Amino acid sequence: VQLVESGGGLVQPGGSLRLSCAMSGFIFSDYALTWHRQTPGREREWVARISNNGGGNTNYADSVRGRFTISRDDAKNTLYLQMDSLKPEDTALYYCNTDPRPPGRSWGQGTQVTISS
Repeated sequence: VQLVESGGGLVQPGGSLRLSCAMSGFIFSDYALTWHRQTPGREREWVARISNNGGGNTNYADSVRGRFTISRDDAKNTLYLQMDSLKPEDTALYYCNTDPRPPGRSWGQGTQVTISS
């Protein structure tokens, strides 16, 4: 299984970023998918979830609801996270994974998002 996150960067507060996660090694459309984030010294935090088979259902952490949008392209085996109205507290290393995450399933390298003026 490979999870490759990309799209992070440095943006000013109020800006936008679109993260991507290319996934391989499993039947992509069978799984619900999630985004998580982590800052130094803190546990990894769940951010958003999208259901399997086309993604008809989405869920968001309270801290990002209304600003972030999770989506998926089953033809490209790719997960996305559109992040708008970014805040300094969104600064973190962002990761993707499946839901459920099987025992032993590792995380990718993550993509760094930094919100600063």
